[in-house]
Amino acid sequence: MIRILLAEDMHMVRGALVALLELEPDFRVVAEVADGRGILPSVIKLRPDVAILDIDLPGVNGLDAARLLWERAPDCRVIILTALEQRGTVRRAIDAHVRGFLPKNAPPGELAAAIRMVHSGRRVIDSRIPPTAWEAEDCPLADRPTDSPLTRRETEVLKRAADGNSARETAREMHLSTGTVRNYLTSAVTKLTARNQLDAVRIAKEKGWIR
Repeated sequence: MIRILLAEDMHMVRGALVALLELEPDFRVVAEVADGRGILPSVIKLRPDVAILDIDLPGVNGLDAARLLWERAPDCRVIILTALEQRGTVRRAIDAHVRGFLPKNAPPGELAAAIRMVHSGRRVIDSRIPPTAWEAEDCPLADRPTDSPLTRRETEVLKRAADGNSARETAREMHLSTGTVRNYLTSAVTKLTARNQLDAVRIAKEKGWIR
């Protein structure tokens, strides 16, 4: 039995993945995490064999979480799922000792096969990952020319807040929980060393990171 941790902040996506994985007779999902900060404690407590991490999580992104797991729980092998095609992500993943790197739209059968391969000690990098993902990077994970420290989702949530959306409205539009949206906003405020959400919006606008 392969014990699996799944980290994905979008509830519908996470639920669908869990349902698909548990159709496999040799898989058991032992933990579901919606925030990157919960990955390491869950792995230390539950000892999964494989951690499947979304690359763009609130709190701690997937690649930083993979690096922490390598340092603190190296027996847990990591697969990164990404909908992003950002420069340098594969190279960063290899540096973080990630064993698998797949697009989020990969067919379920391919994910299941990748889990088994990674569990057996092999590395899997999907052929559909664009060549630019292998290039050396010189920007943060979000890979914006403005050097924004915010992830794509933090930027989107902060932009919607700037437009007057409540956390509940943003959650409904982005298919997230209200708590996840608030986590993104808190993370954005922290990264921008802002006093509060309004101050974070001001800083991001002045820097050109949101419009």
